[in-house]
Amino acid sequence: MSLSTKTTGPGVASYFTWAFIVTFIGLVLSAVVGWLFTGTIQGALSILFITAVLAVLEISLSFDNAIVNANKLKDMRPEWQRRFLTWGILIAVFGMRVVFPILIVVIAAGIGPIEAIVLAATDPQQYSEIMREAHLPIAAFGGAFLMMVALSYFFDEEKDIHWVGWLESRCARWASIRGVEVAVALAVAVGFSLVLPEQASNEFIEAAILGVLTFLGVEVLGAAIDSGNATKAAGAGGFGAFLYLEVLDASFSFDGVIGAFALTHNIFVIAIGLGIGAMYVRSTTIMLVEKGTLAQYKYLEHGAFYAILTLSVIMFCQTMVHIPEVITGLLGAGLIGLSFAWSLRAGPPAVAEE
Repeated sequence: MSLSTKTTGPGVASYFTWAFIVTFIGLVLSAVVGWLFTGTIQGALSILFITAVLAVLEISLSFDNAIVNANKLKDMRPEWQRRFLTWGILIAVFGMRVVFPILIVVIAAGIGPIEAIVLAATDPQQYSEIMREAHLPIAAFGGAFLMMVALSYFFDEEKDIHWVGWLESRCARWASIRGVEVAVALAVAVGFSLVLPEQASNEFIEAAILGVLTFLGVEVLGAAIDSGNATKAAGAGGFGAFLYLEVLDASFSFDGVIGAFALTHNIFVIAIGLGIGAMYVRSTTIMLVEKGTLAQYKYLEHGAFYAILTLSVIMFCQTMVHIPEVITGLLGAGLIGLSFAWSLRAGPPAVAEE
């Protein structure tokens, strides 16, 4: 069954049924983990609270991700919609919240996967230290990828609805310059690299260039794979879109996973808390598509991409100074809230989409 865009249908709460179930199971598991690691009720309750905070953190950091997902998902073919909402959630929760942190430690410490898991269970302090040491290239890569996502939205010749008119109208005109978004992203990355120490600067710019190339590679690979379809429209909604969304999810996850270590060093608690948050992001995505929310509120999508652009700059800044995740979440939520308020004031788009 495909996700059809409509304004009526199930109530809002019905979209979050699975998220509520996962929340209950996750909180119970976190209490069990707390008891196993501390052996006290107080320790179990403390871990339970941290898990809840991590879930809220993930939701606040990724709400803009849900909006962008919905924008892409509504144009995908029904079978790829289902695959994204099934396979995709497994990749998002298990892959990025469990495998990704372990993979970082495997590469950074030069140890095997089993050793990394044992290290996470027996010496979480050392585990989190290795994660923090790997933060610079991760932030540079993720920041560059997300900046390309945002700039590609604004540098679009066909974009005719503008929220910040004086800026977005110019970006739409400049989009005729081939590769302008790549030039802007690389210029910003070079600017940040110039204020970093030499060794960190080289590591930063290499990771940022890799982030830009990954974005371009996903675009090219997706287009090449989907070009075998009968029509361009059909191709746009196939594997290419699925791959794009998975890499986008991964980029959003970088900041949340690294930031989670500021609250706890326990990788299992991090996986549970962020996994709960990821379920709400997926549920929100489904609701936005089925209720046609993006069509009703014409600036909501703009707010999401401004939030993504802000997050990308913050990730670059975090290579030099720590920025609390609460600030990142509030800025993103504030931009989306502002765009929502502006949409209410402006009313629905003058011309409804077919």
